[in-house]
Amino acid sequence: MRTLVLGANGQLGSNVVATAFDRGWDVHGTVRSPPGGAPVECSRLDVRDADRAAALIDERGPDLVVNCAAMTDVDGCEADPERAHAVNAEAPGALAAACAEREISFVHVSTDYVFDGRDEAPYDESAETNPLQVYGESKLAGERAVRDAGADSLVARLSFVYGTHGFTGELTGFPAWIRGKLAAGESVPLFTDQHVTPSRAGQAAATLLDLADRGESGTVHVASRSCLTPYEFGRLLAHRSGADPALVVEGAMDDVDREATRPRRTCLDVSAVEAALGRQQPTTDDDLAAIDEALTS
Repeated sequence: MRTLVLGANGQLGSNVVATAFDRGWDVHGTVRSPPGGAPVECSRLDVRDADRAAALIDERGPDLVVNCAAMTDVDGCEADPERAHAVNAEAPGALAAACAEREISFVHVSTDYVFDGRDEAPYDESAETNPLQVYGESKLAGERAVRDAGADSLVARLSFVYGTHGFTGELTGFPAWIRGKLAAGESVPLFTDQHVTPSRAGQAAATLLDLADRGESGTVHVASRSCLTPYEFGRLLAHRSGADPALVVEGAMDDVDREATRPRRTCLDVSAVEAALGRQQPTTDDDLAAIDEALTS
C-alpha cells in the first residue's frame, strides 16, 4: 500500500513509518527537519501549508495518508492558541479535504484530552466531549474538520503516548525521563490523582495500520487495556528497569504549577477497536515487555 505519513519524525509517526516499511508497504514521510536513521525518503513539510501538502499528495499518489503531525505541547498550545488551531484543527481539515477530493483514505490522530476527565467510567467513542484547555479544543476542532471534509477518514484517539523512536529504537518521553531519574538514584514524584490508558507508540502504529488496511472509518480509541495513574505506571517502569521502586513517590497534580488545565481521568474504552480487529488490546505490562530491551539498556 502506498502510504504517506505526516509528522514522520515524531514518536508515533516514526513508528507508523517503520511498521509500514517492515510490512513491505511503499512509504514516504514528511518532516519539519531532516530525521536521522529514517528507512524511507522524507520530504520537508509544514502541515499549515495546504497548497504544498496537496501538491505532495499529488506527487506521491498514496492510497493512504496518516496524519501524525500535531502541536502536542499542552502548555505551549495555551500560550499560542492561534498556532495550536492552525496545526491541530485547520491543517487536518485541509488534508482531509484534499484526500476526499482524490478518494484517498485518511487517518487522523487525536487525543483523550477532548474529554474533561470528570467521568469515572472509561470514555467510549460516543461519550460527550468537553476539553478543558486549548490543546484539547484544537484537537477536537481538528476531529470535526476532518469529518466535515467528507473524507473516507478514521479518527483515532490515543492517550499518554510513549515508547521508543521508530527510527533509532531509543527510549523517549516519559519512560526515558523516569529511567534517567531512577538511574541517578533520584526520587520521582508522580501523580496519584490522574488516570490514563497509556498508548505505546509501536503498538498504536500497528493498530492504526491494521484498521486502515481493513478500511475502517469513523472514530476509534487506540490505547492499552490498563487504566492507571502515572505513579502506578512509574512503579511498573521501575520494576522493569531493575531500579528501586521506592524512588517512585506519590505526588498530586496540584503540586505542579502549569499553564494549562489537565483532565484527571481520561481512560479510554477500547472495546470498539478490539471488536473491529478481533483481538484484545495489550495491557501496559504487555506493552512494557515489548520494549524491555530499551528499558534495561
